[in-house]
Amino acid sequence: MKLSSSHMDNIPSTPGKFKMDKSPYIHRFRHYSSLAKLTFWSFVFLGLIVVFFFKSPSTSPPNSMPSDLSRRSLKTSSWGGPAWEKRVRSSARIRSQNGLSVLVTGAAGFVGTHVSAALKRRGDGVLGLDNFNNYYDPTLKRARQALLERSGIYIVEGDINDIALLQKLFEVNPFTHVMHLAAQAGVRYAMENPNSYVHSNIAGLVNLLEVCKNANPQPAIVWASSSSVYGLNSKVPFSEKDRTDQPASLYAATKKAGEEIAHTYNHIYGLSLTGLRFFTVYGPWGRPDMAYFFFTRDILKGKSIPIFEASNHGTVARDFTYIDDIVKGCLGALDTAEKSTGSGGKKKGPAQLRVFNLGNTSPVPVSDLVSILEKLLKVKAKRMVMKLPRNGDVQFTHANISFAEREFGYKPTTDLQTGLKKFVRWYVSYYGSGKKNSH
Repeated sequence: MKLSSSHMDNIPSTPGKFKMDKSPYIHRFRHYSSLAKLTFWSFVFLGLIVVFFFKSPSTSPPNSMPSDLSRRSLKTSSWGGPAWEKRVRSSARIRSQNGLSVLVTGAAGFVGTHVSAALKRRGDGVLGLDNFNNYYDPTLKRARQALLERSGIYIVEGDINDIALLQKLFEVNPFTHVMHLAAQAGVRYAMENPNSYVHSNIAGLVNLLEVCKNANPQPAIVWASSSSVYGLNSKVPFSEKDRTDQPASLYAATKKAGEEIAHTYNHIYGLSLTGLRFFTVYGPWGRPDMAYFFFTRDILKGKSIPIFEASNHGTVARDFTYIDDIVKGCLGALDTAEKSTGSGGKKKGPAQLRVFNLGNTSPVPVSDLVSILEKLLKVKAKRMVMKLPRNGDVQFTHANISFAEREFGYKPTTDLQTGLKKFVRWYVSYYGSGKKNSH
């Protein structure tokens, strides 16, 4: 949808000056003339204000780059009105006994789409929120949006930093839970645009928690942290009890900051908060900036792909976790989340505060990932072995999931071979398998 831009014209602050005349008649005439001109300019300003608010778009055209990438999309679409409120209520309506009413932020994202669909399938009320920013191809997000809309899920187009919008959503529907997945993702991009991480992962989280703590009743909140918080930790597998004060990237630092912010809002306002540390999520409808995704694209196009190795030819490995297993963990966290204990911004008693690893417990070398893709795609990859750059990437990740298993029965069941087979099937269906295809 292409939007045109507009702006207010520069209007002089005064209508001009007249030469003074000492005649009482002229003085009286000038008095009435001034009143007339004042009235005229008042109507001009009023008209401009009306034009500005009702005609001016809230974002730049999709093909243009915002001047400040850290604030990509504070307001991306108009909202409000009876028809809009009706759509919000309908989407968030609970359709099963003891169901939840969940606001899913980042609903057009990879994990957000799958979690929203799973909640809807079991009868929960689901309302999505997403700003459709251009960190990666927005058309993929729009395709996910269409997928969810076919199942009755409405995604409000807006930003988590738009506090008026969030307040309105809670006013229209008293959500029992919030699944907060909206964030600026990616480790390497932080070196290009650090402000976007502060804007989304810190300011956005605080903004959401401010609205939630003032809501009555307060919702229980489950939100996406990251396995990146383990940073330079060398103890494996990573446990929730391990130190997380040595982040290796700005992305990791903002997620760690989010965990500390969550602790603060839990302590002061009684918000029930559960953080989920995701370990390298992959699968259909995934993120194009992830290695398995662009490896698939480049192998099909005959392009070289970078295979990183650590110092002394050390293996780089990841705890790849299939999306369906992550979804089961997200729903388990929602179902076991206790109610917040505050009311109207005031804490009434101790509230639940948790953090869980959601991984697969089986780290796989990235070179093995490529070998699996070669077999599935029936194409030999052009491998380019490179040293692991100092851009925030770590050598390995490995999740200890015993806490999540104990609390809500989390148990991943999809191995990398099976999961990649499902991803490749989707990729070829969505993009095609020819070298001429791109996205």
